[in-house]
Amino acid sequence: MQNATHLTLSPIGVVRAESGAFRLEVAPPYRPALAGLEGFSHLQILWWFSGCEDARSRASRTEEAPYRCGPALLGTFATRSPQRPNPIALSCAGVLGIDRERGVLALDYLDAEDGSPVLDIKPYLPSLDRVATPGVPGWCAHWPASVEESGDFDWGAEFSF
Repeated sequence: MQNATHLTLSPIGVVRAESGAFRLEVAPPYRPALAGLEGFSHLQILWWFSGCEDARSRASRTEEAPYRCGPALLGTFATRSPQRPNPIALSCAGVLGIDRERGVLALDYLDAEDGSPVLDIKPYLPSLDRVATPGVPGWCAHWPASVEESGDFDWGAEFSF
C-alpha cells in the first residue's frame, strides 16, 4: 500500500429493530437521496457493526470454527463476522414501505441491532448484484440459494457462537 489514507464516514441514518419490525430512519439532510427508490423491492444496506469498534475486534484476521460444518480456521474475509478490520456490514432487505418525507424505510428483515449506524443505501439490481450460478465452498453449499429461502433455514444450527 503506497499511502495510508484516513477515511471519514458520516452515518446517514440509524437502524430501528423493535418488536420484530425493522426500519431505517434516514437523517433529514439525506432524505432527498431517497427519491426514486419507489418500485425497488430490495435494498442493499451498508451499516456499521457498532459493537465491534474495539481494538481487539479490529485486529481479528481469523475466526476459529465460526460455522459448525466449516473448516477449523477461516480468514475473516471468508466469513460474515462482525469482528474485522473495518466493521462494515452489508445486508439485503426487502422494502415494505417508504416514507420519504419522514425518512423512514420499512424493511422485512435486517440482521442489525437497534441503533446501528447506517452508512449507505443502494438499490438491489439483479443485473449488477445477482450471480446466476455462484460458487461456494462445500461446507456452506447446503445453505439457502436465496434470501427468500433464508427465512425458513435453521441458521442457529450453522453457527458455532
